[in-house]
Amino acid sequence: MNPASTARTTVGTALLEDFSLEMTGKDVPNLEDARDSIPQGTRINVTFLGNEDLRMRLDAARAVKRLGFVPVPHISARRLGSRDEFERFLAGLRADGTSDNVFLVGGDPAHPEGPYEDSLSLIDTGLLREYGVRHVGITGYPEGHPSIDDLTLWSALSNKHAALATHPFEGEIITQFGFDVDPVLAWVEEVRRRGIGLPIRIGVPGLAGARRLMSYAARFGVGTSASVVKKYGFSLTNLMGTAGPDRFLRELAAAHDPIRHGDLKIHLYTFGGLKATSDWAARFRKDNSA
Repeated sequence: MNPASTARTTVGTALLEDFSLEMTGKDVPNLEDARDSIPQGTRINVTFLGNEDLRMRLDAARAVKRLGFVPVPHISARRLGSRDEFERFLAGLRADGTSDNVFLVGGDPAHPEGPYEDSLSLIDTGLLREYGVRHVGITGYPEGHPSIDDLTLWSALSNKHAALATHPFEGEIITQFGFDVDPVLAWVEEVRRRGIGLPIRIGVPGLAGARRLMSYAARFGVGTSASVVKKYGFSLTNLMGTAGPDRFLRELAAAHDPIRHGDLKIHLYTFGGLKATSDWAARFRKDNSA
C-alpha cells in the first residue's frame, strides 16, 4: 500500500462509530476530565493490573457507569489467586450493575497465581453466566505474541470462539495494537478464513510519547521501527509523533473490505493519556464526519 495515496482518505463512519477506550483503575480522575469528549454509551475497558486491588477495579467500573459509559472490566486469568477471588470480583461487579460486559486476558505472569491458566479456563467455569455476564471480549494478536507461538495462539482463539458459542455469550475480539495496517488485515482475513465471525475491534495506539509507544511495542511483540521504516522510509518516532493514530486509521479505512474483513471497529489504547486520546478522537471524528 502506498501511504501517500491514503493520506487524505476520509475515514468511514463504520470505523468511527462505537469506538472503545481503555483505562486503568487509577484513571478515574482522568475519565472525569475527559467525559465531555467521549460519546455517551462508549465502551470503556478497565484493565486488571497487578498493582491495583479489587476495590480499585470495582470503583473504576462503577465510575465508568456513573458517567454514562459502558464498563468493560478486564479479568486476568493468571492473576487470580483462587476461585474465591474470581467469584468475589464477579459478585462485586454484579452488585454494582457492571457485570454485563467483561474482557478476558491470560495475563502477564509467566505462571498462574491460582487455578486459572488462560481465558478459556475462566469461560469453562460457568461462573461468568452465573454472575450476570452477557458479553465476553477475547484477545487477538495480529503480529504474534513474544512468548506464545502462532500455532498455540490460533488454537486458543478457535477454542475460545467455540466456548463462547457453547455457553453461549455474545462476544468480540480486541486486538493488540499495531502500527502497520497490512499485517493486521492479513490476520483478520485469516480469522475469517477459519470461520470465526466475531466482530473485531482493531487496537490502535492513542496519543503517547514515542518512547512509551516503543516500550509497549517491545513488551507485547508488536512490529516496531524496523518494519515501519522499511515501509514508510522514516522512523516510528516520526510516524507516531507527527501523525498520531491518524495515518493508521486512514489506511485502515482505505483497505477495509467488509466482505473480506467483516465487522471491524476501533479500540484505542490510551497508555495513561486518557484525556489526550479522547480529545484527539473527538477532533478526528468531527474532521472525518460527512
